[in-house]
Amino acid sequence: MTFITRSIGAGLFAAALAAGAASAQVVTIATGAQGSLAYNSGQAVAKVANEAGIIARTQPLVGYLPLINAGEVDFGFSNAVEAEYAYTGTGNYDRPHPNIRLVGVMFPLTTGIMAPCDLGLKSVEDLKARAGELRIASEYTSSTIIPFYIAGALANAGISYDDFQQVPVASFVAGINALGDGLVDIALVSLNAGAGQQAAVKLKDRGGLCYISLDNSEEGVARFKEYLPAGSIVSLPQNDKINGLQNYGANIMQIPWVMLTHAGADEELVYRMVKAVAENKDKLAESFGLFRLAKRETMAPASRVPYHPGALRYYAEAGIPVGQ
Repeated sequence: MTFITRSIGAGLFAAALAAGAASAQVVTIATGAQGSLAYNSGQAVAKVANEAGIIARTQPLVGYLPLINAGEVDFGFSNAVEAEYAYTGTGNYDRPHPNIRLVGVMFPLTTGIMAPCDLGLKSVEDLKARAGELRIASEYTSSTIIPFYIAGALANAGISYDDFQQVPVASFVAGINALGDGLVDIALVSLNAGAGQQAAVKLKDRGGLCYISLDNSEEGVARFKEYLPAGSIVSLPQNDKINGLQNYGANIMQIPWVMLTHAGADEELVYRMVKAVAENKDKLAESFGLFRLAKRETMAPASRVPYHPGALRYYAEAGIPVGQ
């Protein structure tokens, strides 16, 4: 074998090793604590990613959006409202995180403000009329995005936290528990949330819990979007099997639950990750039931957070509209 042949062979071998190392790179998916929405989402996505040939590992972390911005983790999850706040440095973020990039929507989150049914607060107009006499869960010190959800619902009626008696709580679940224990009259409760169902049982002698219907007029939606631009108001019919809708239908809020990455993430990696998520709904839903709500055709709505080029490449290839 000549020197040139040996050199070429060595070069090809080195290139093959480099390619193998790149393909074997472990991808980190940041999640919340075990049992959390982000944790369950991350476990499901990591499973389909690994089946697609992406070596993905989950890492439980708290407050990880700055780590995504810095490129210290590859992927993570957030509600779309908080993602926009983080990117722009508004809301519950005091500085912008310009390197955050959107991968796509996993599924919608549906939530709303609730009160004991015997208070008769069927709509935000009823809420506005009686605001001064009502106690509302506030601060949410370990989940600072929640007050913005509530503020958006209140703004929908032209009122604010200042119109109520504020009762500080530590977390989302703590607010629901305070509602069930009679310590507050108003708190945020997600649709079909276990904690909300338990609180309703405690309030059985008061008719349980009922959602307070938002104003879905053009003006009401505009006020709502001043706080929650990524959110929408959806109308749900009366359903005696769903906590909060057992007596009447209601307009409540819906927020996209999204996957994020950073500007420096490899385009091919992001493309393959989006493809794995978009084309494996059934497998994702087997791991985490909320993925049954996923809709491939609406994975790329309008957002203040830019989409990563790898995600845009998949959406263009798949004919999925972006920014609508």
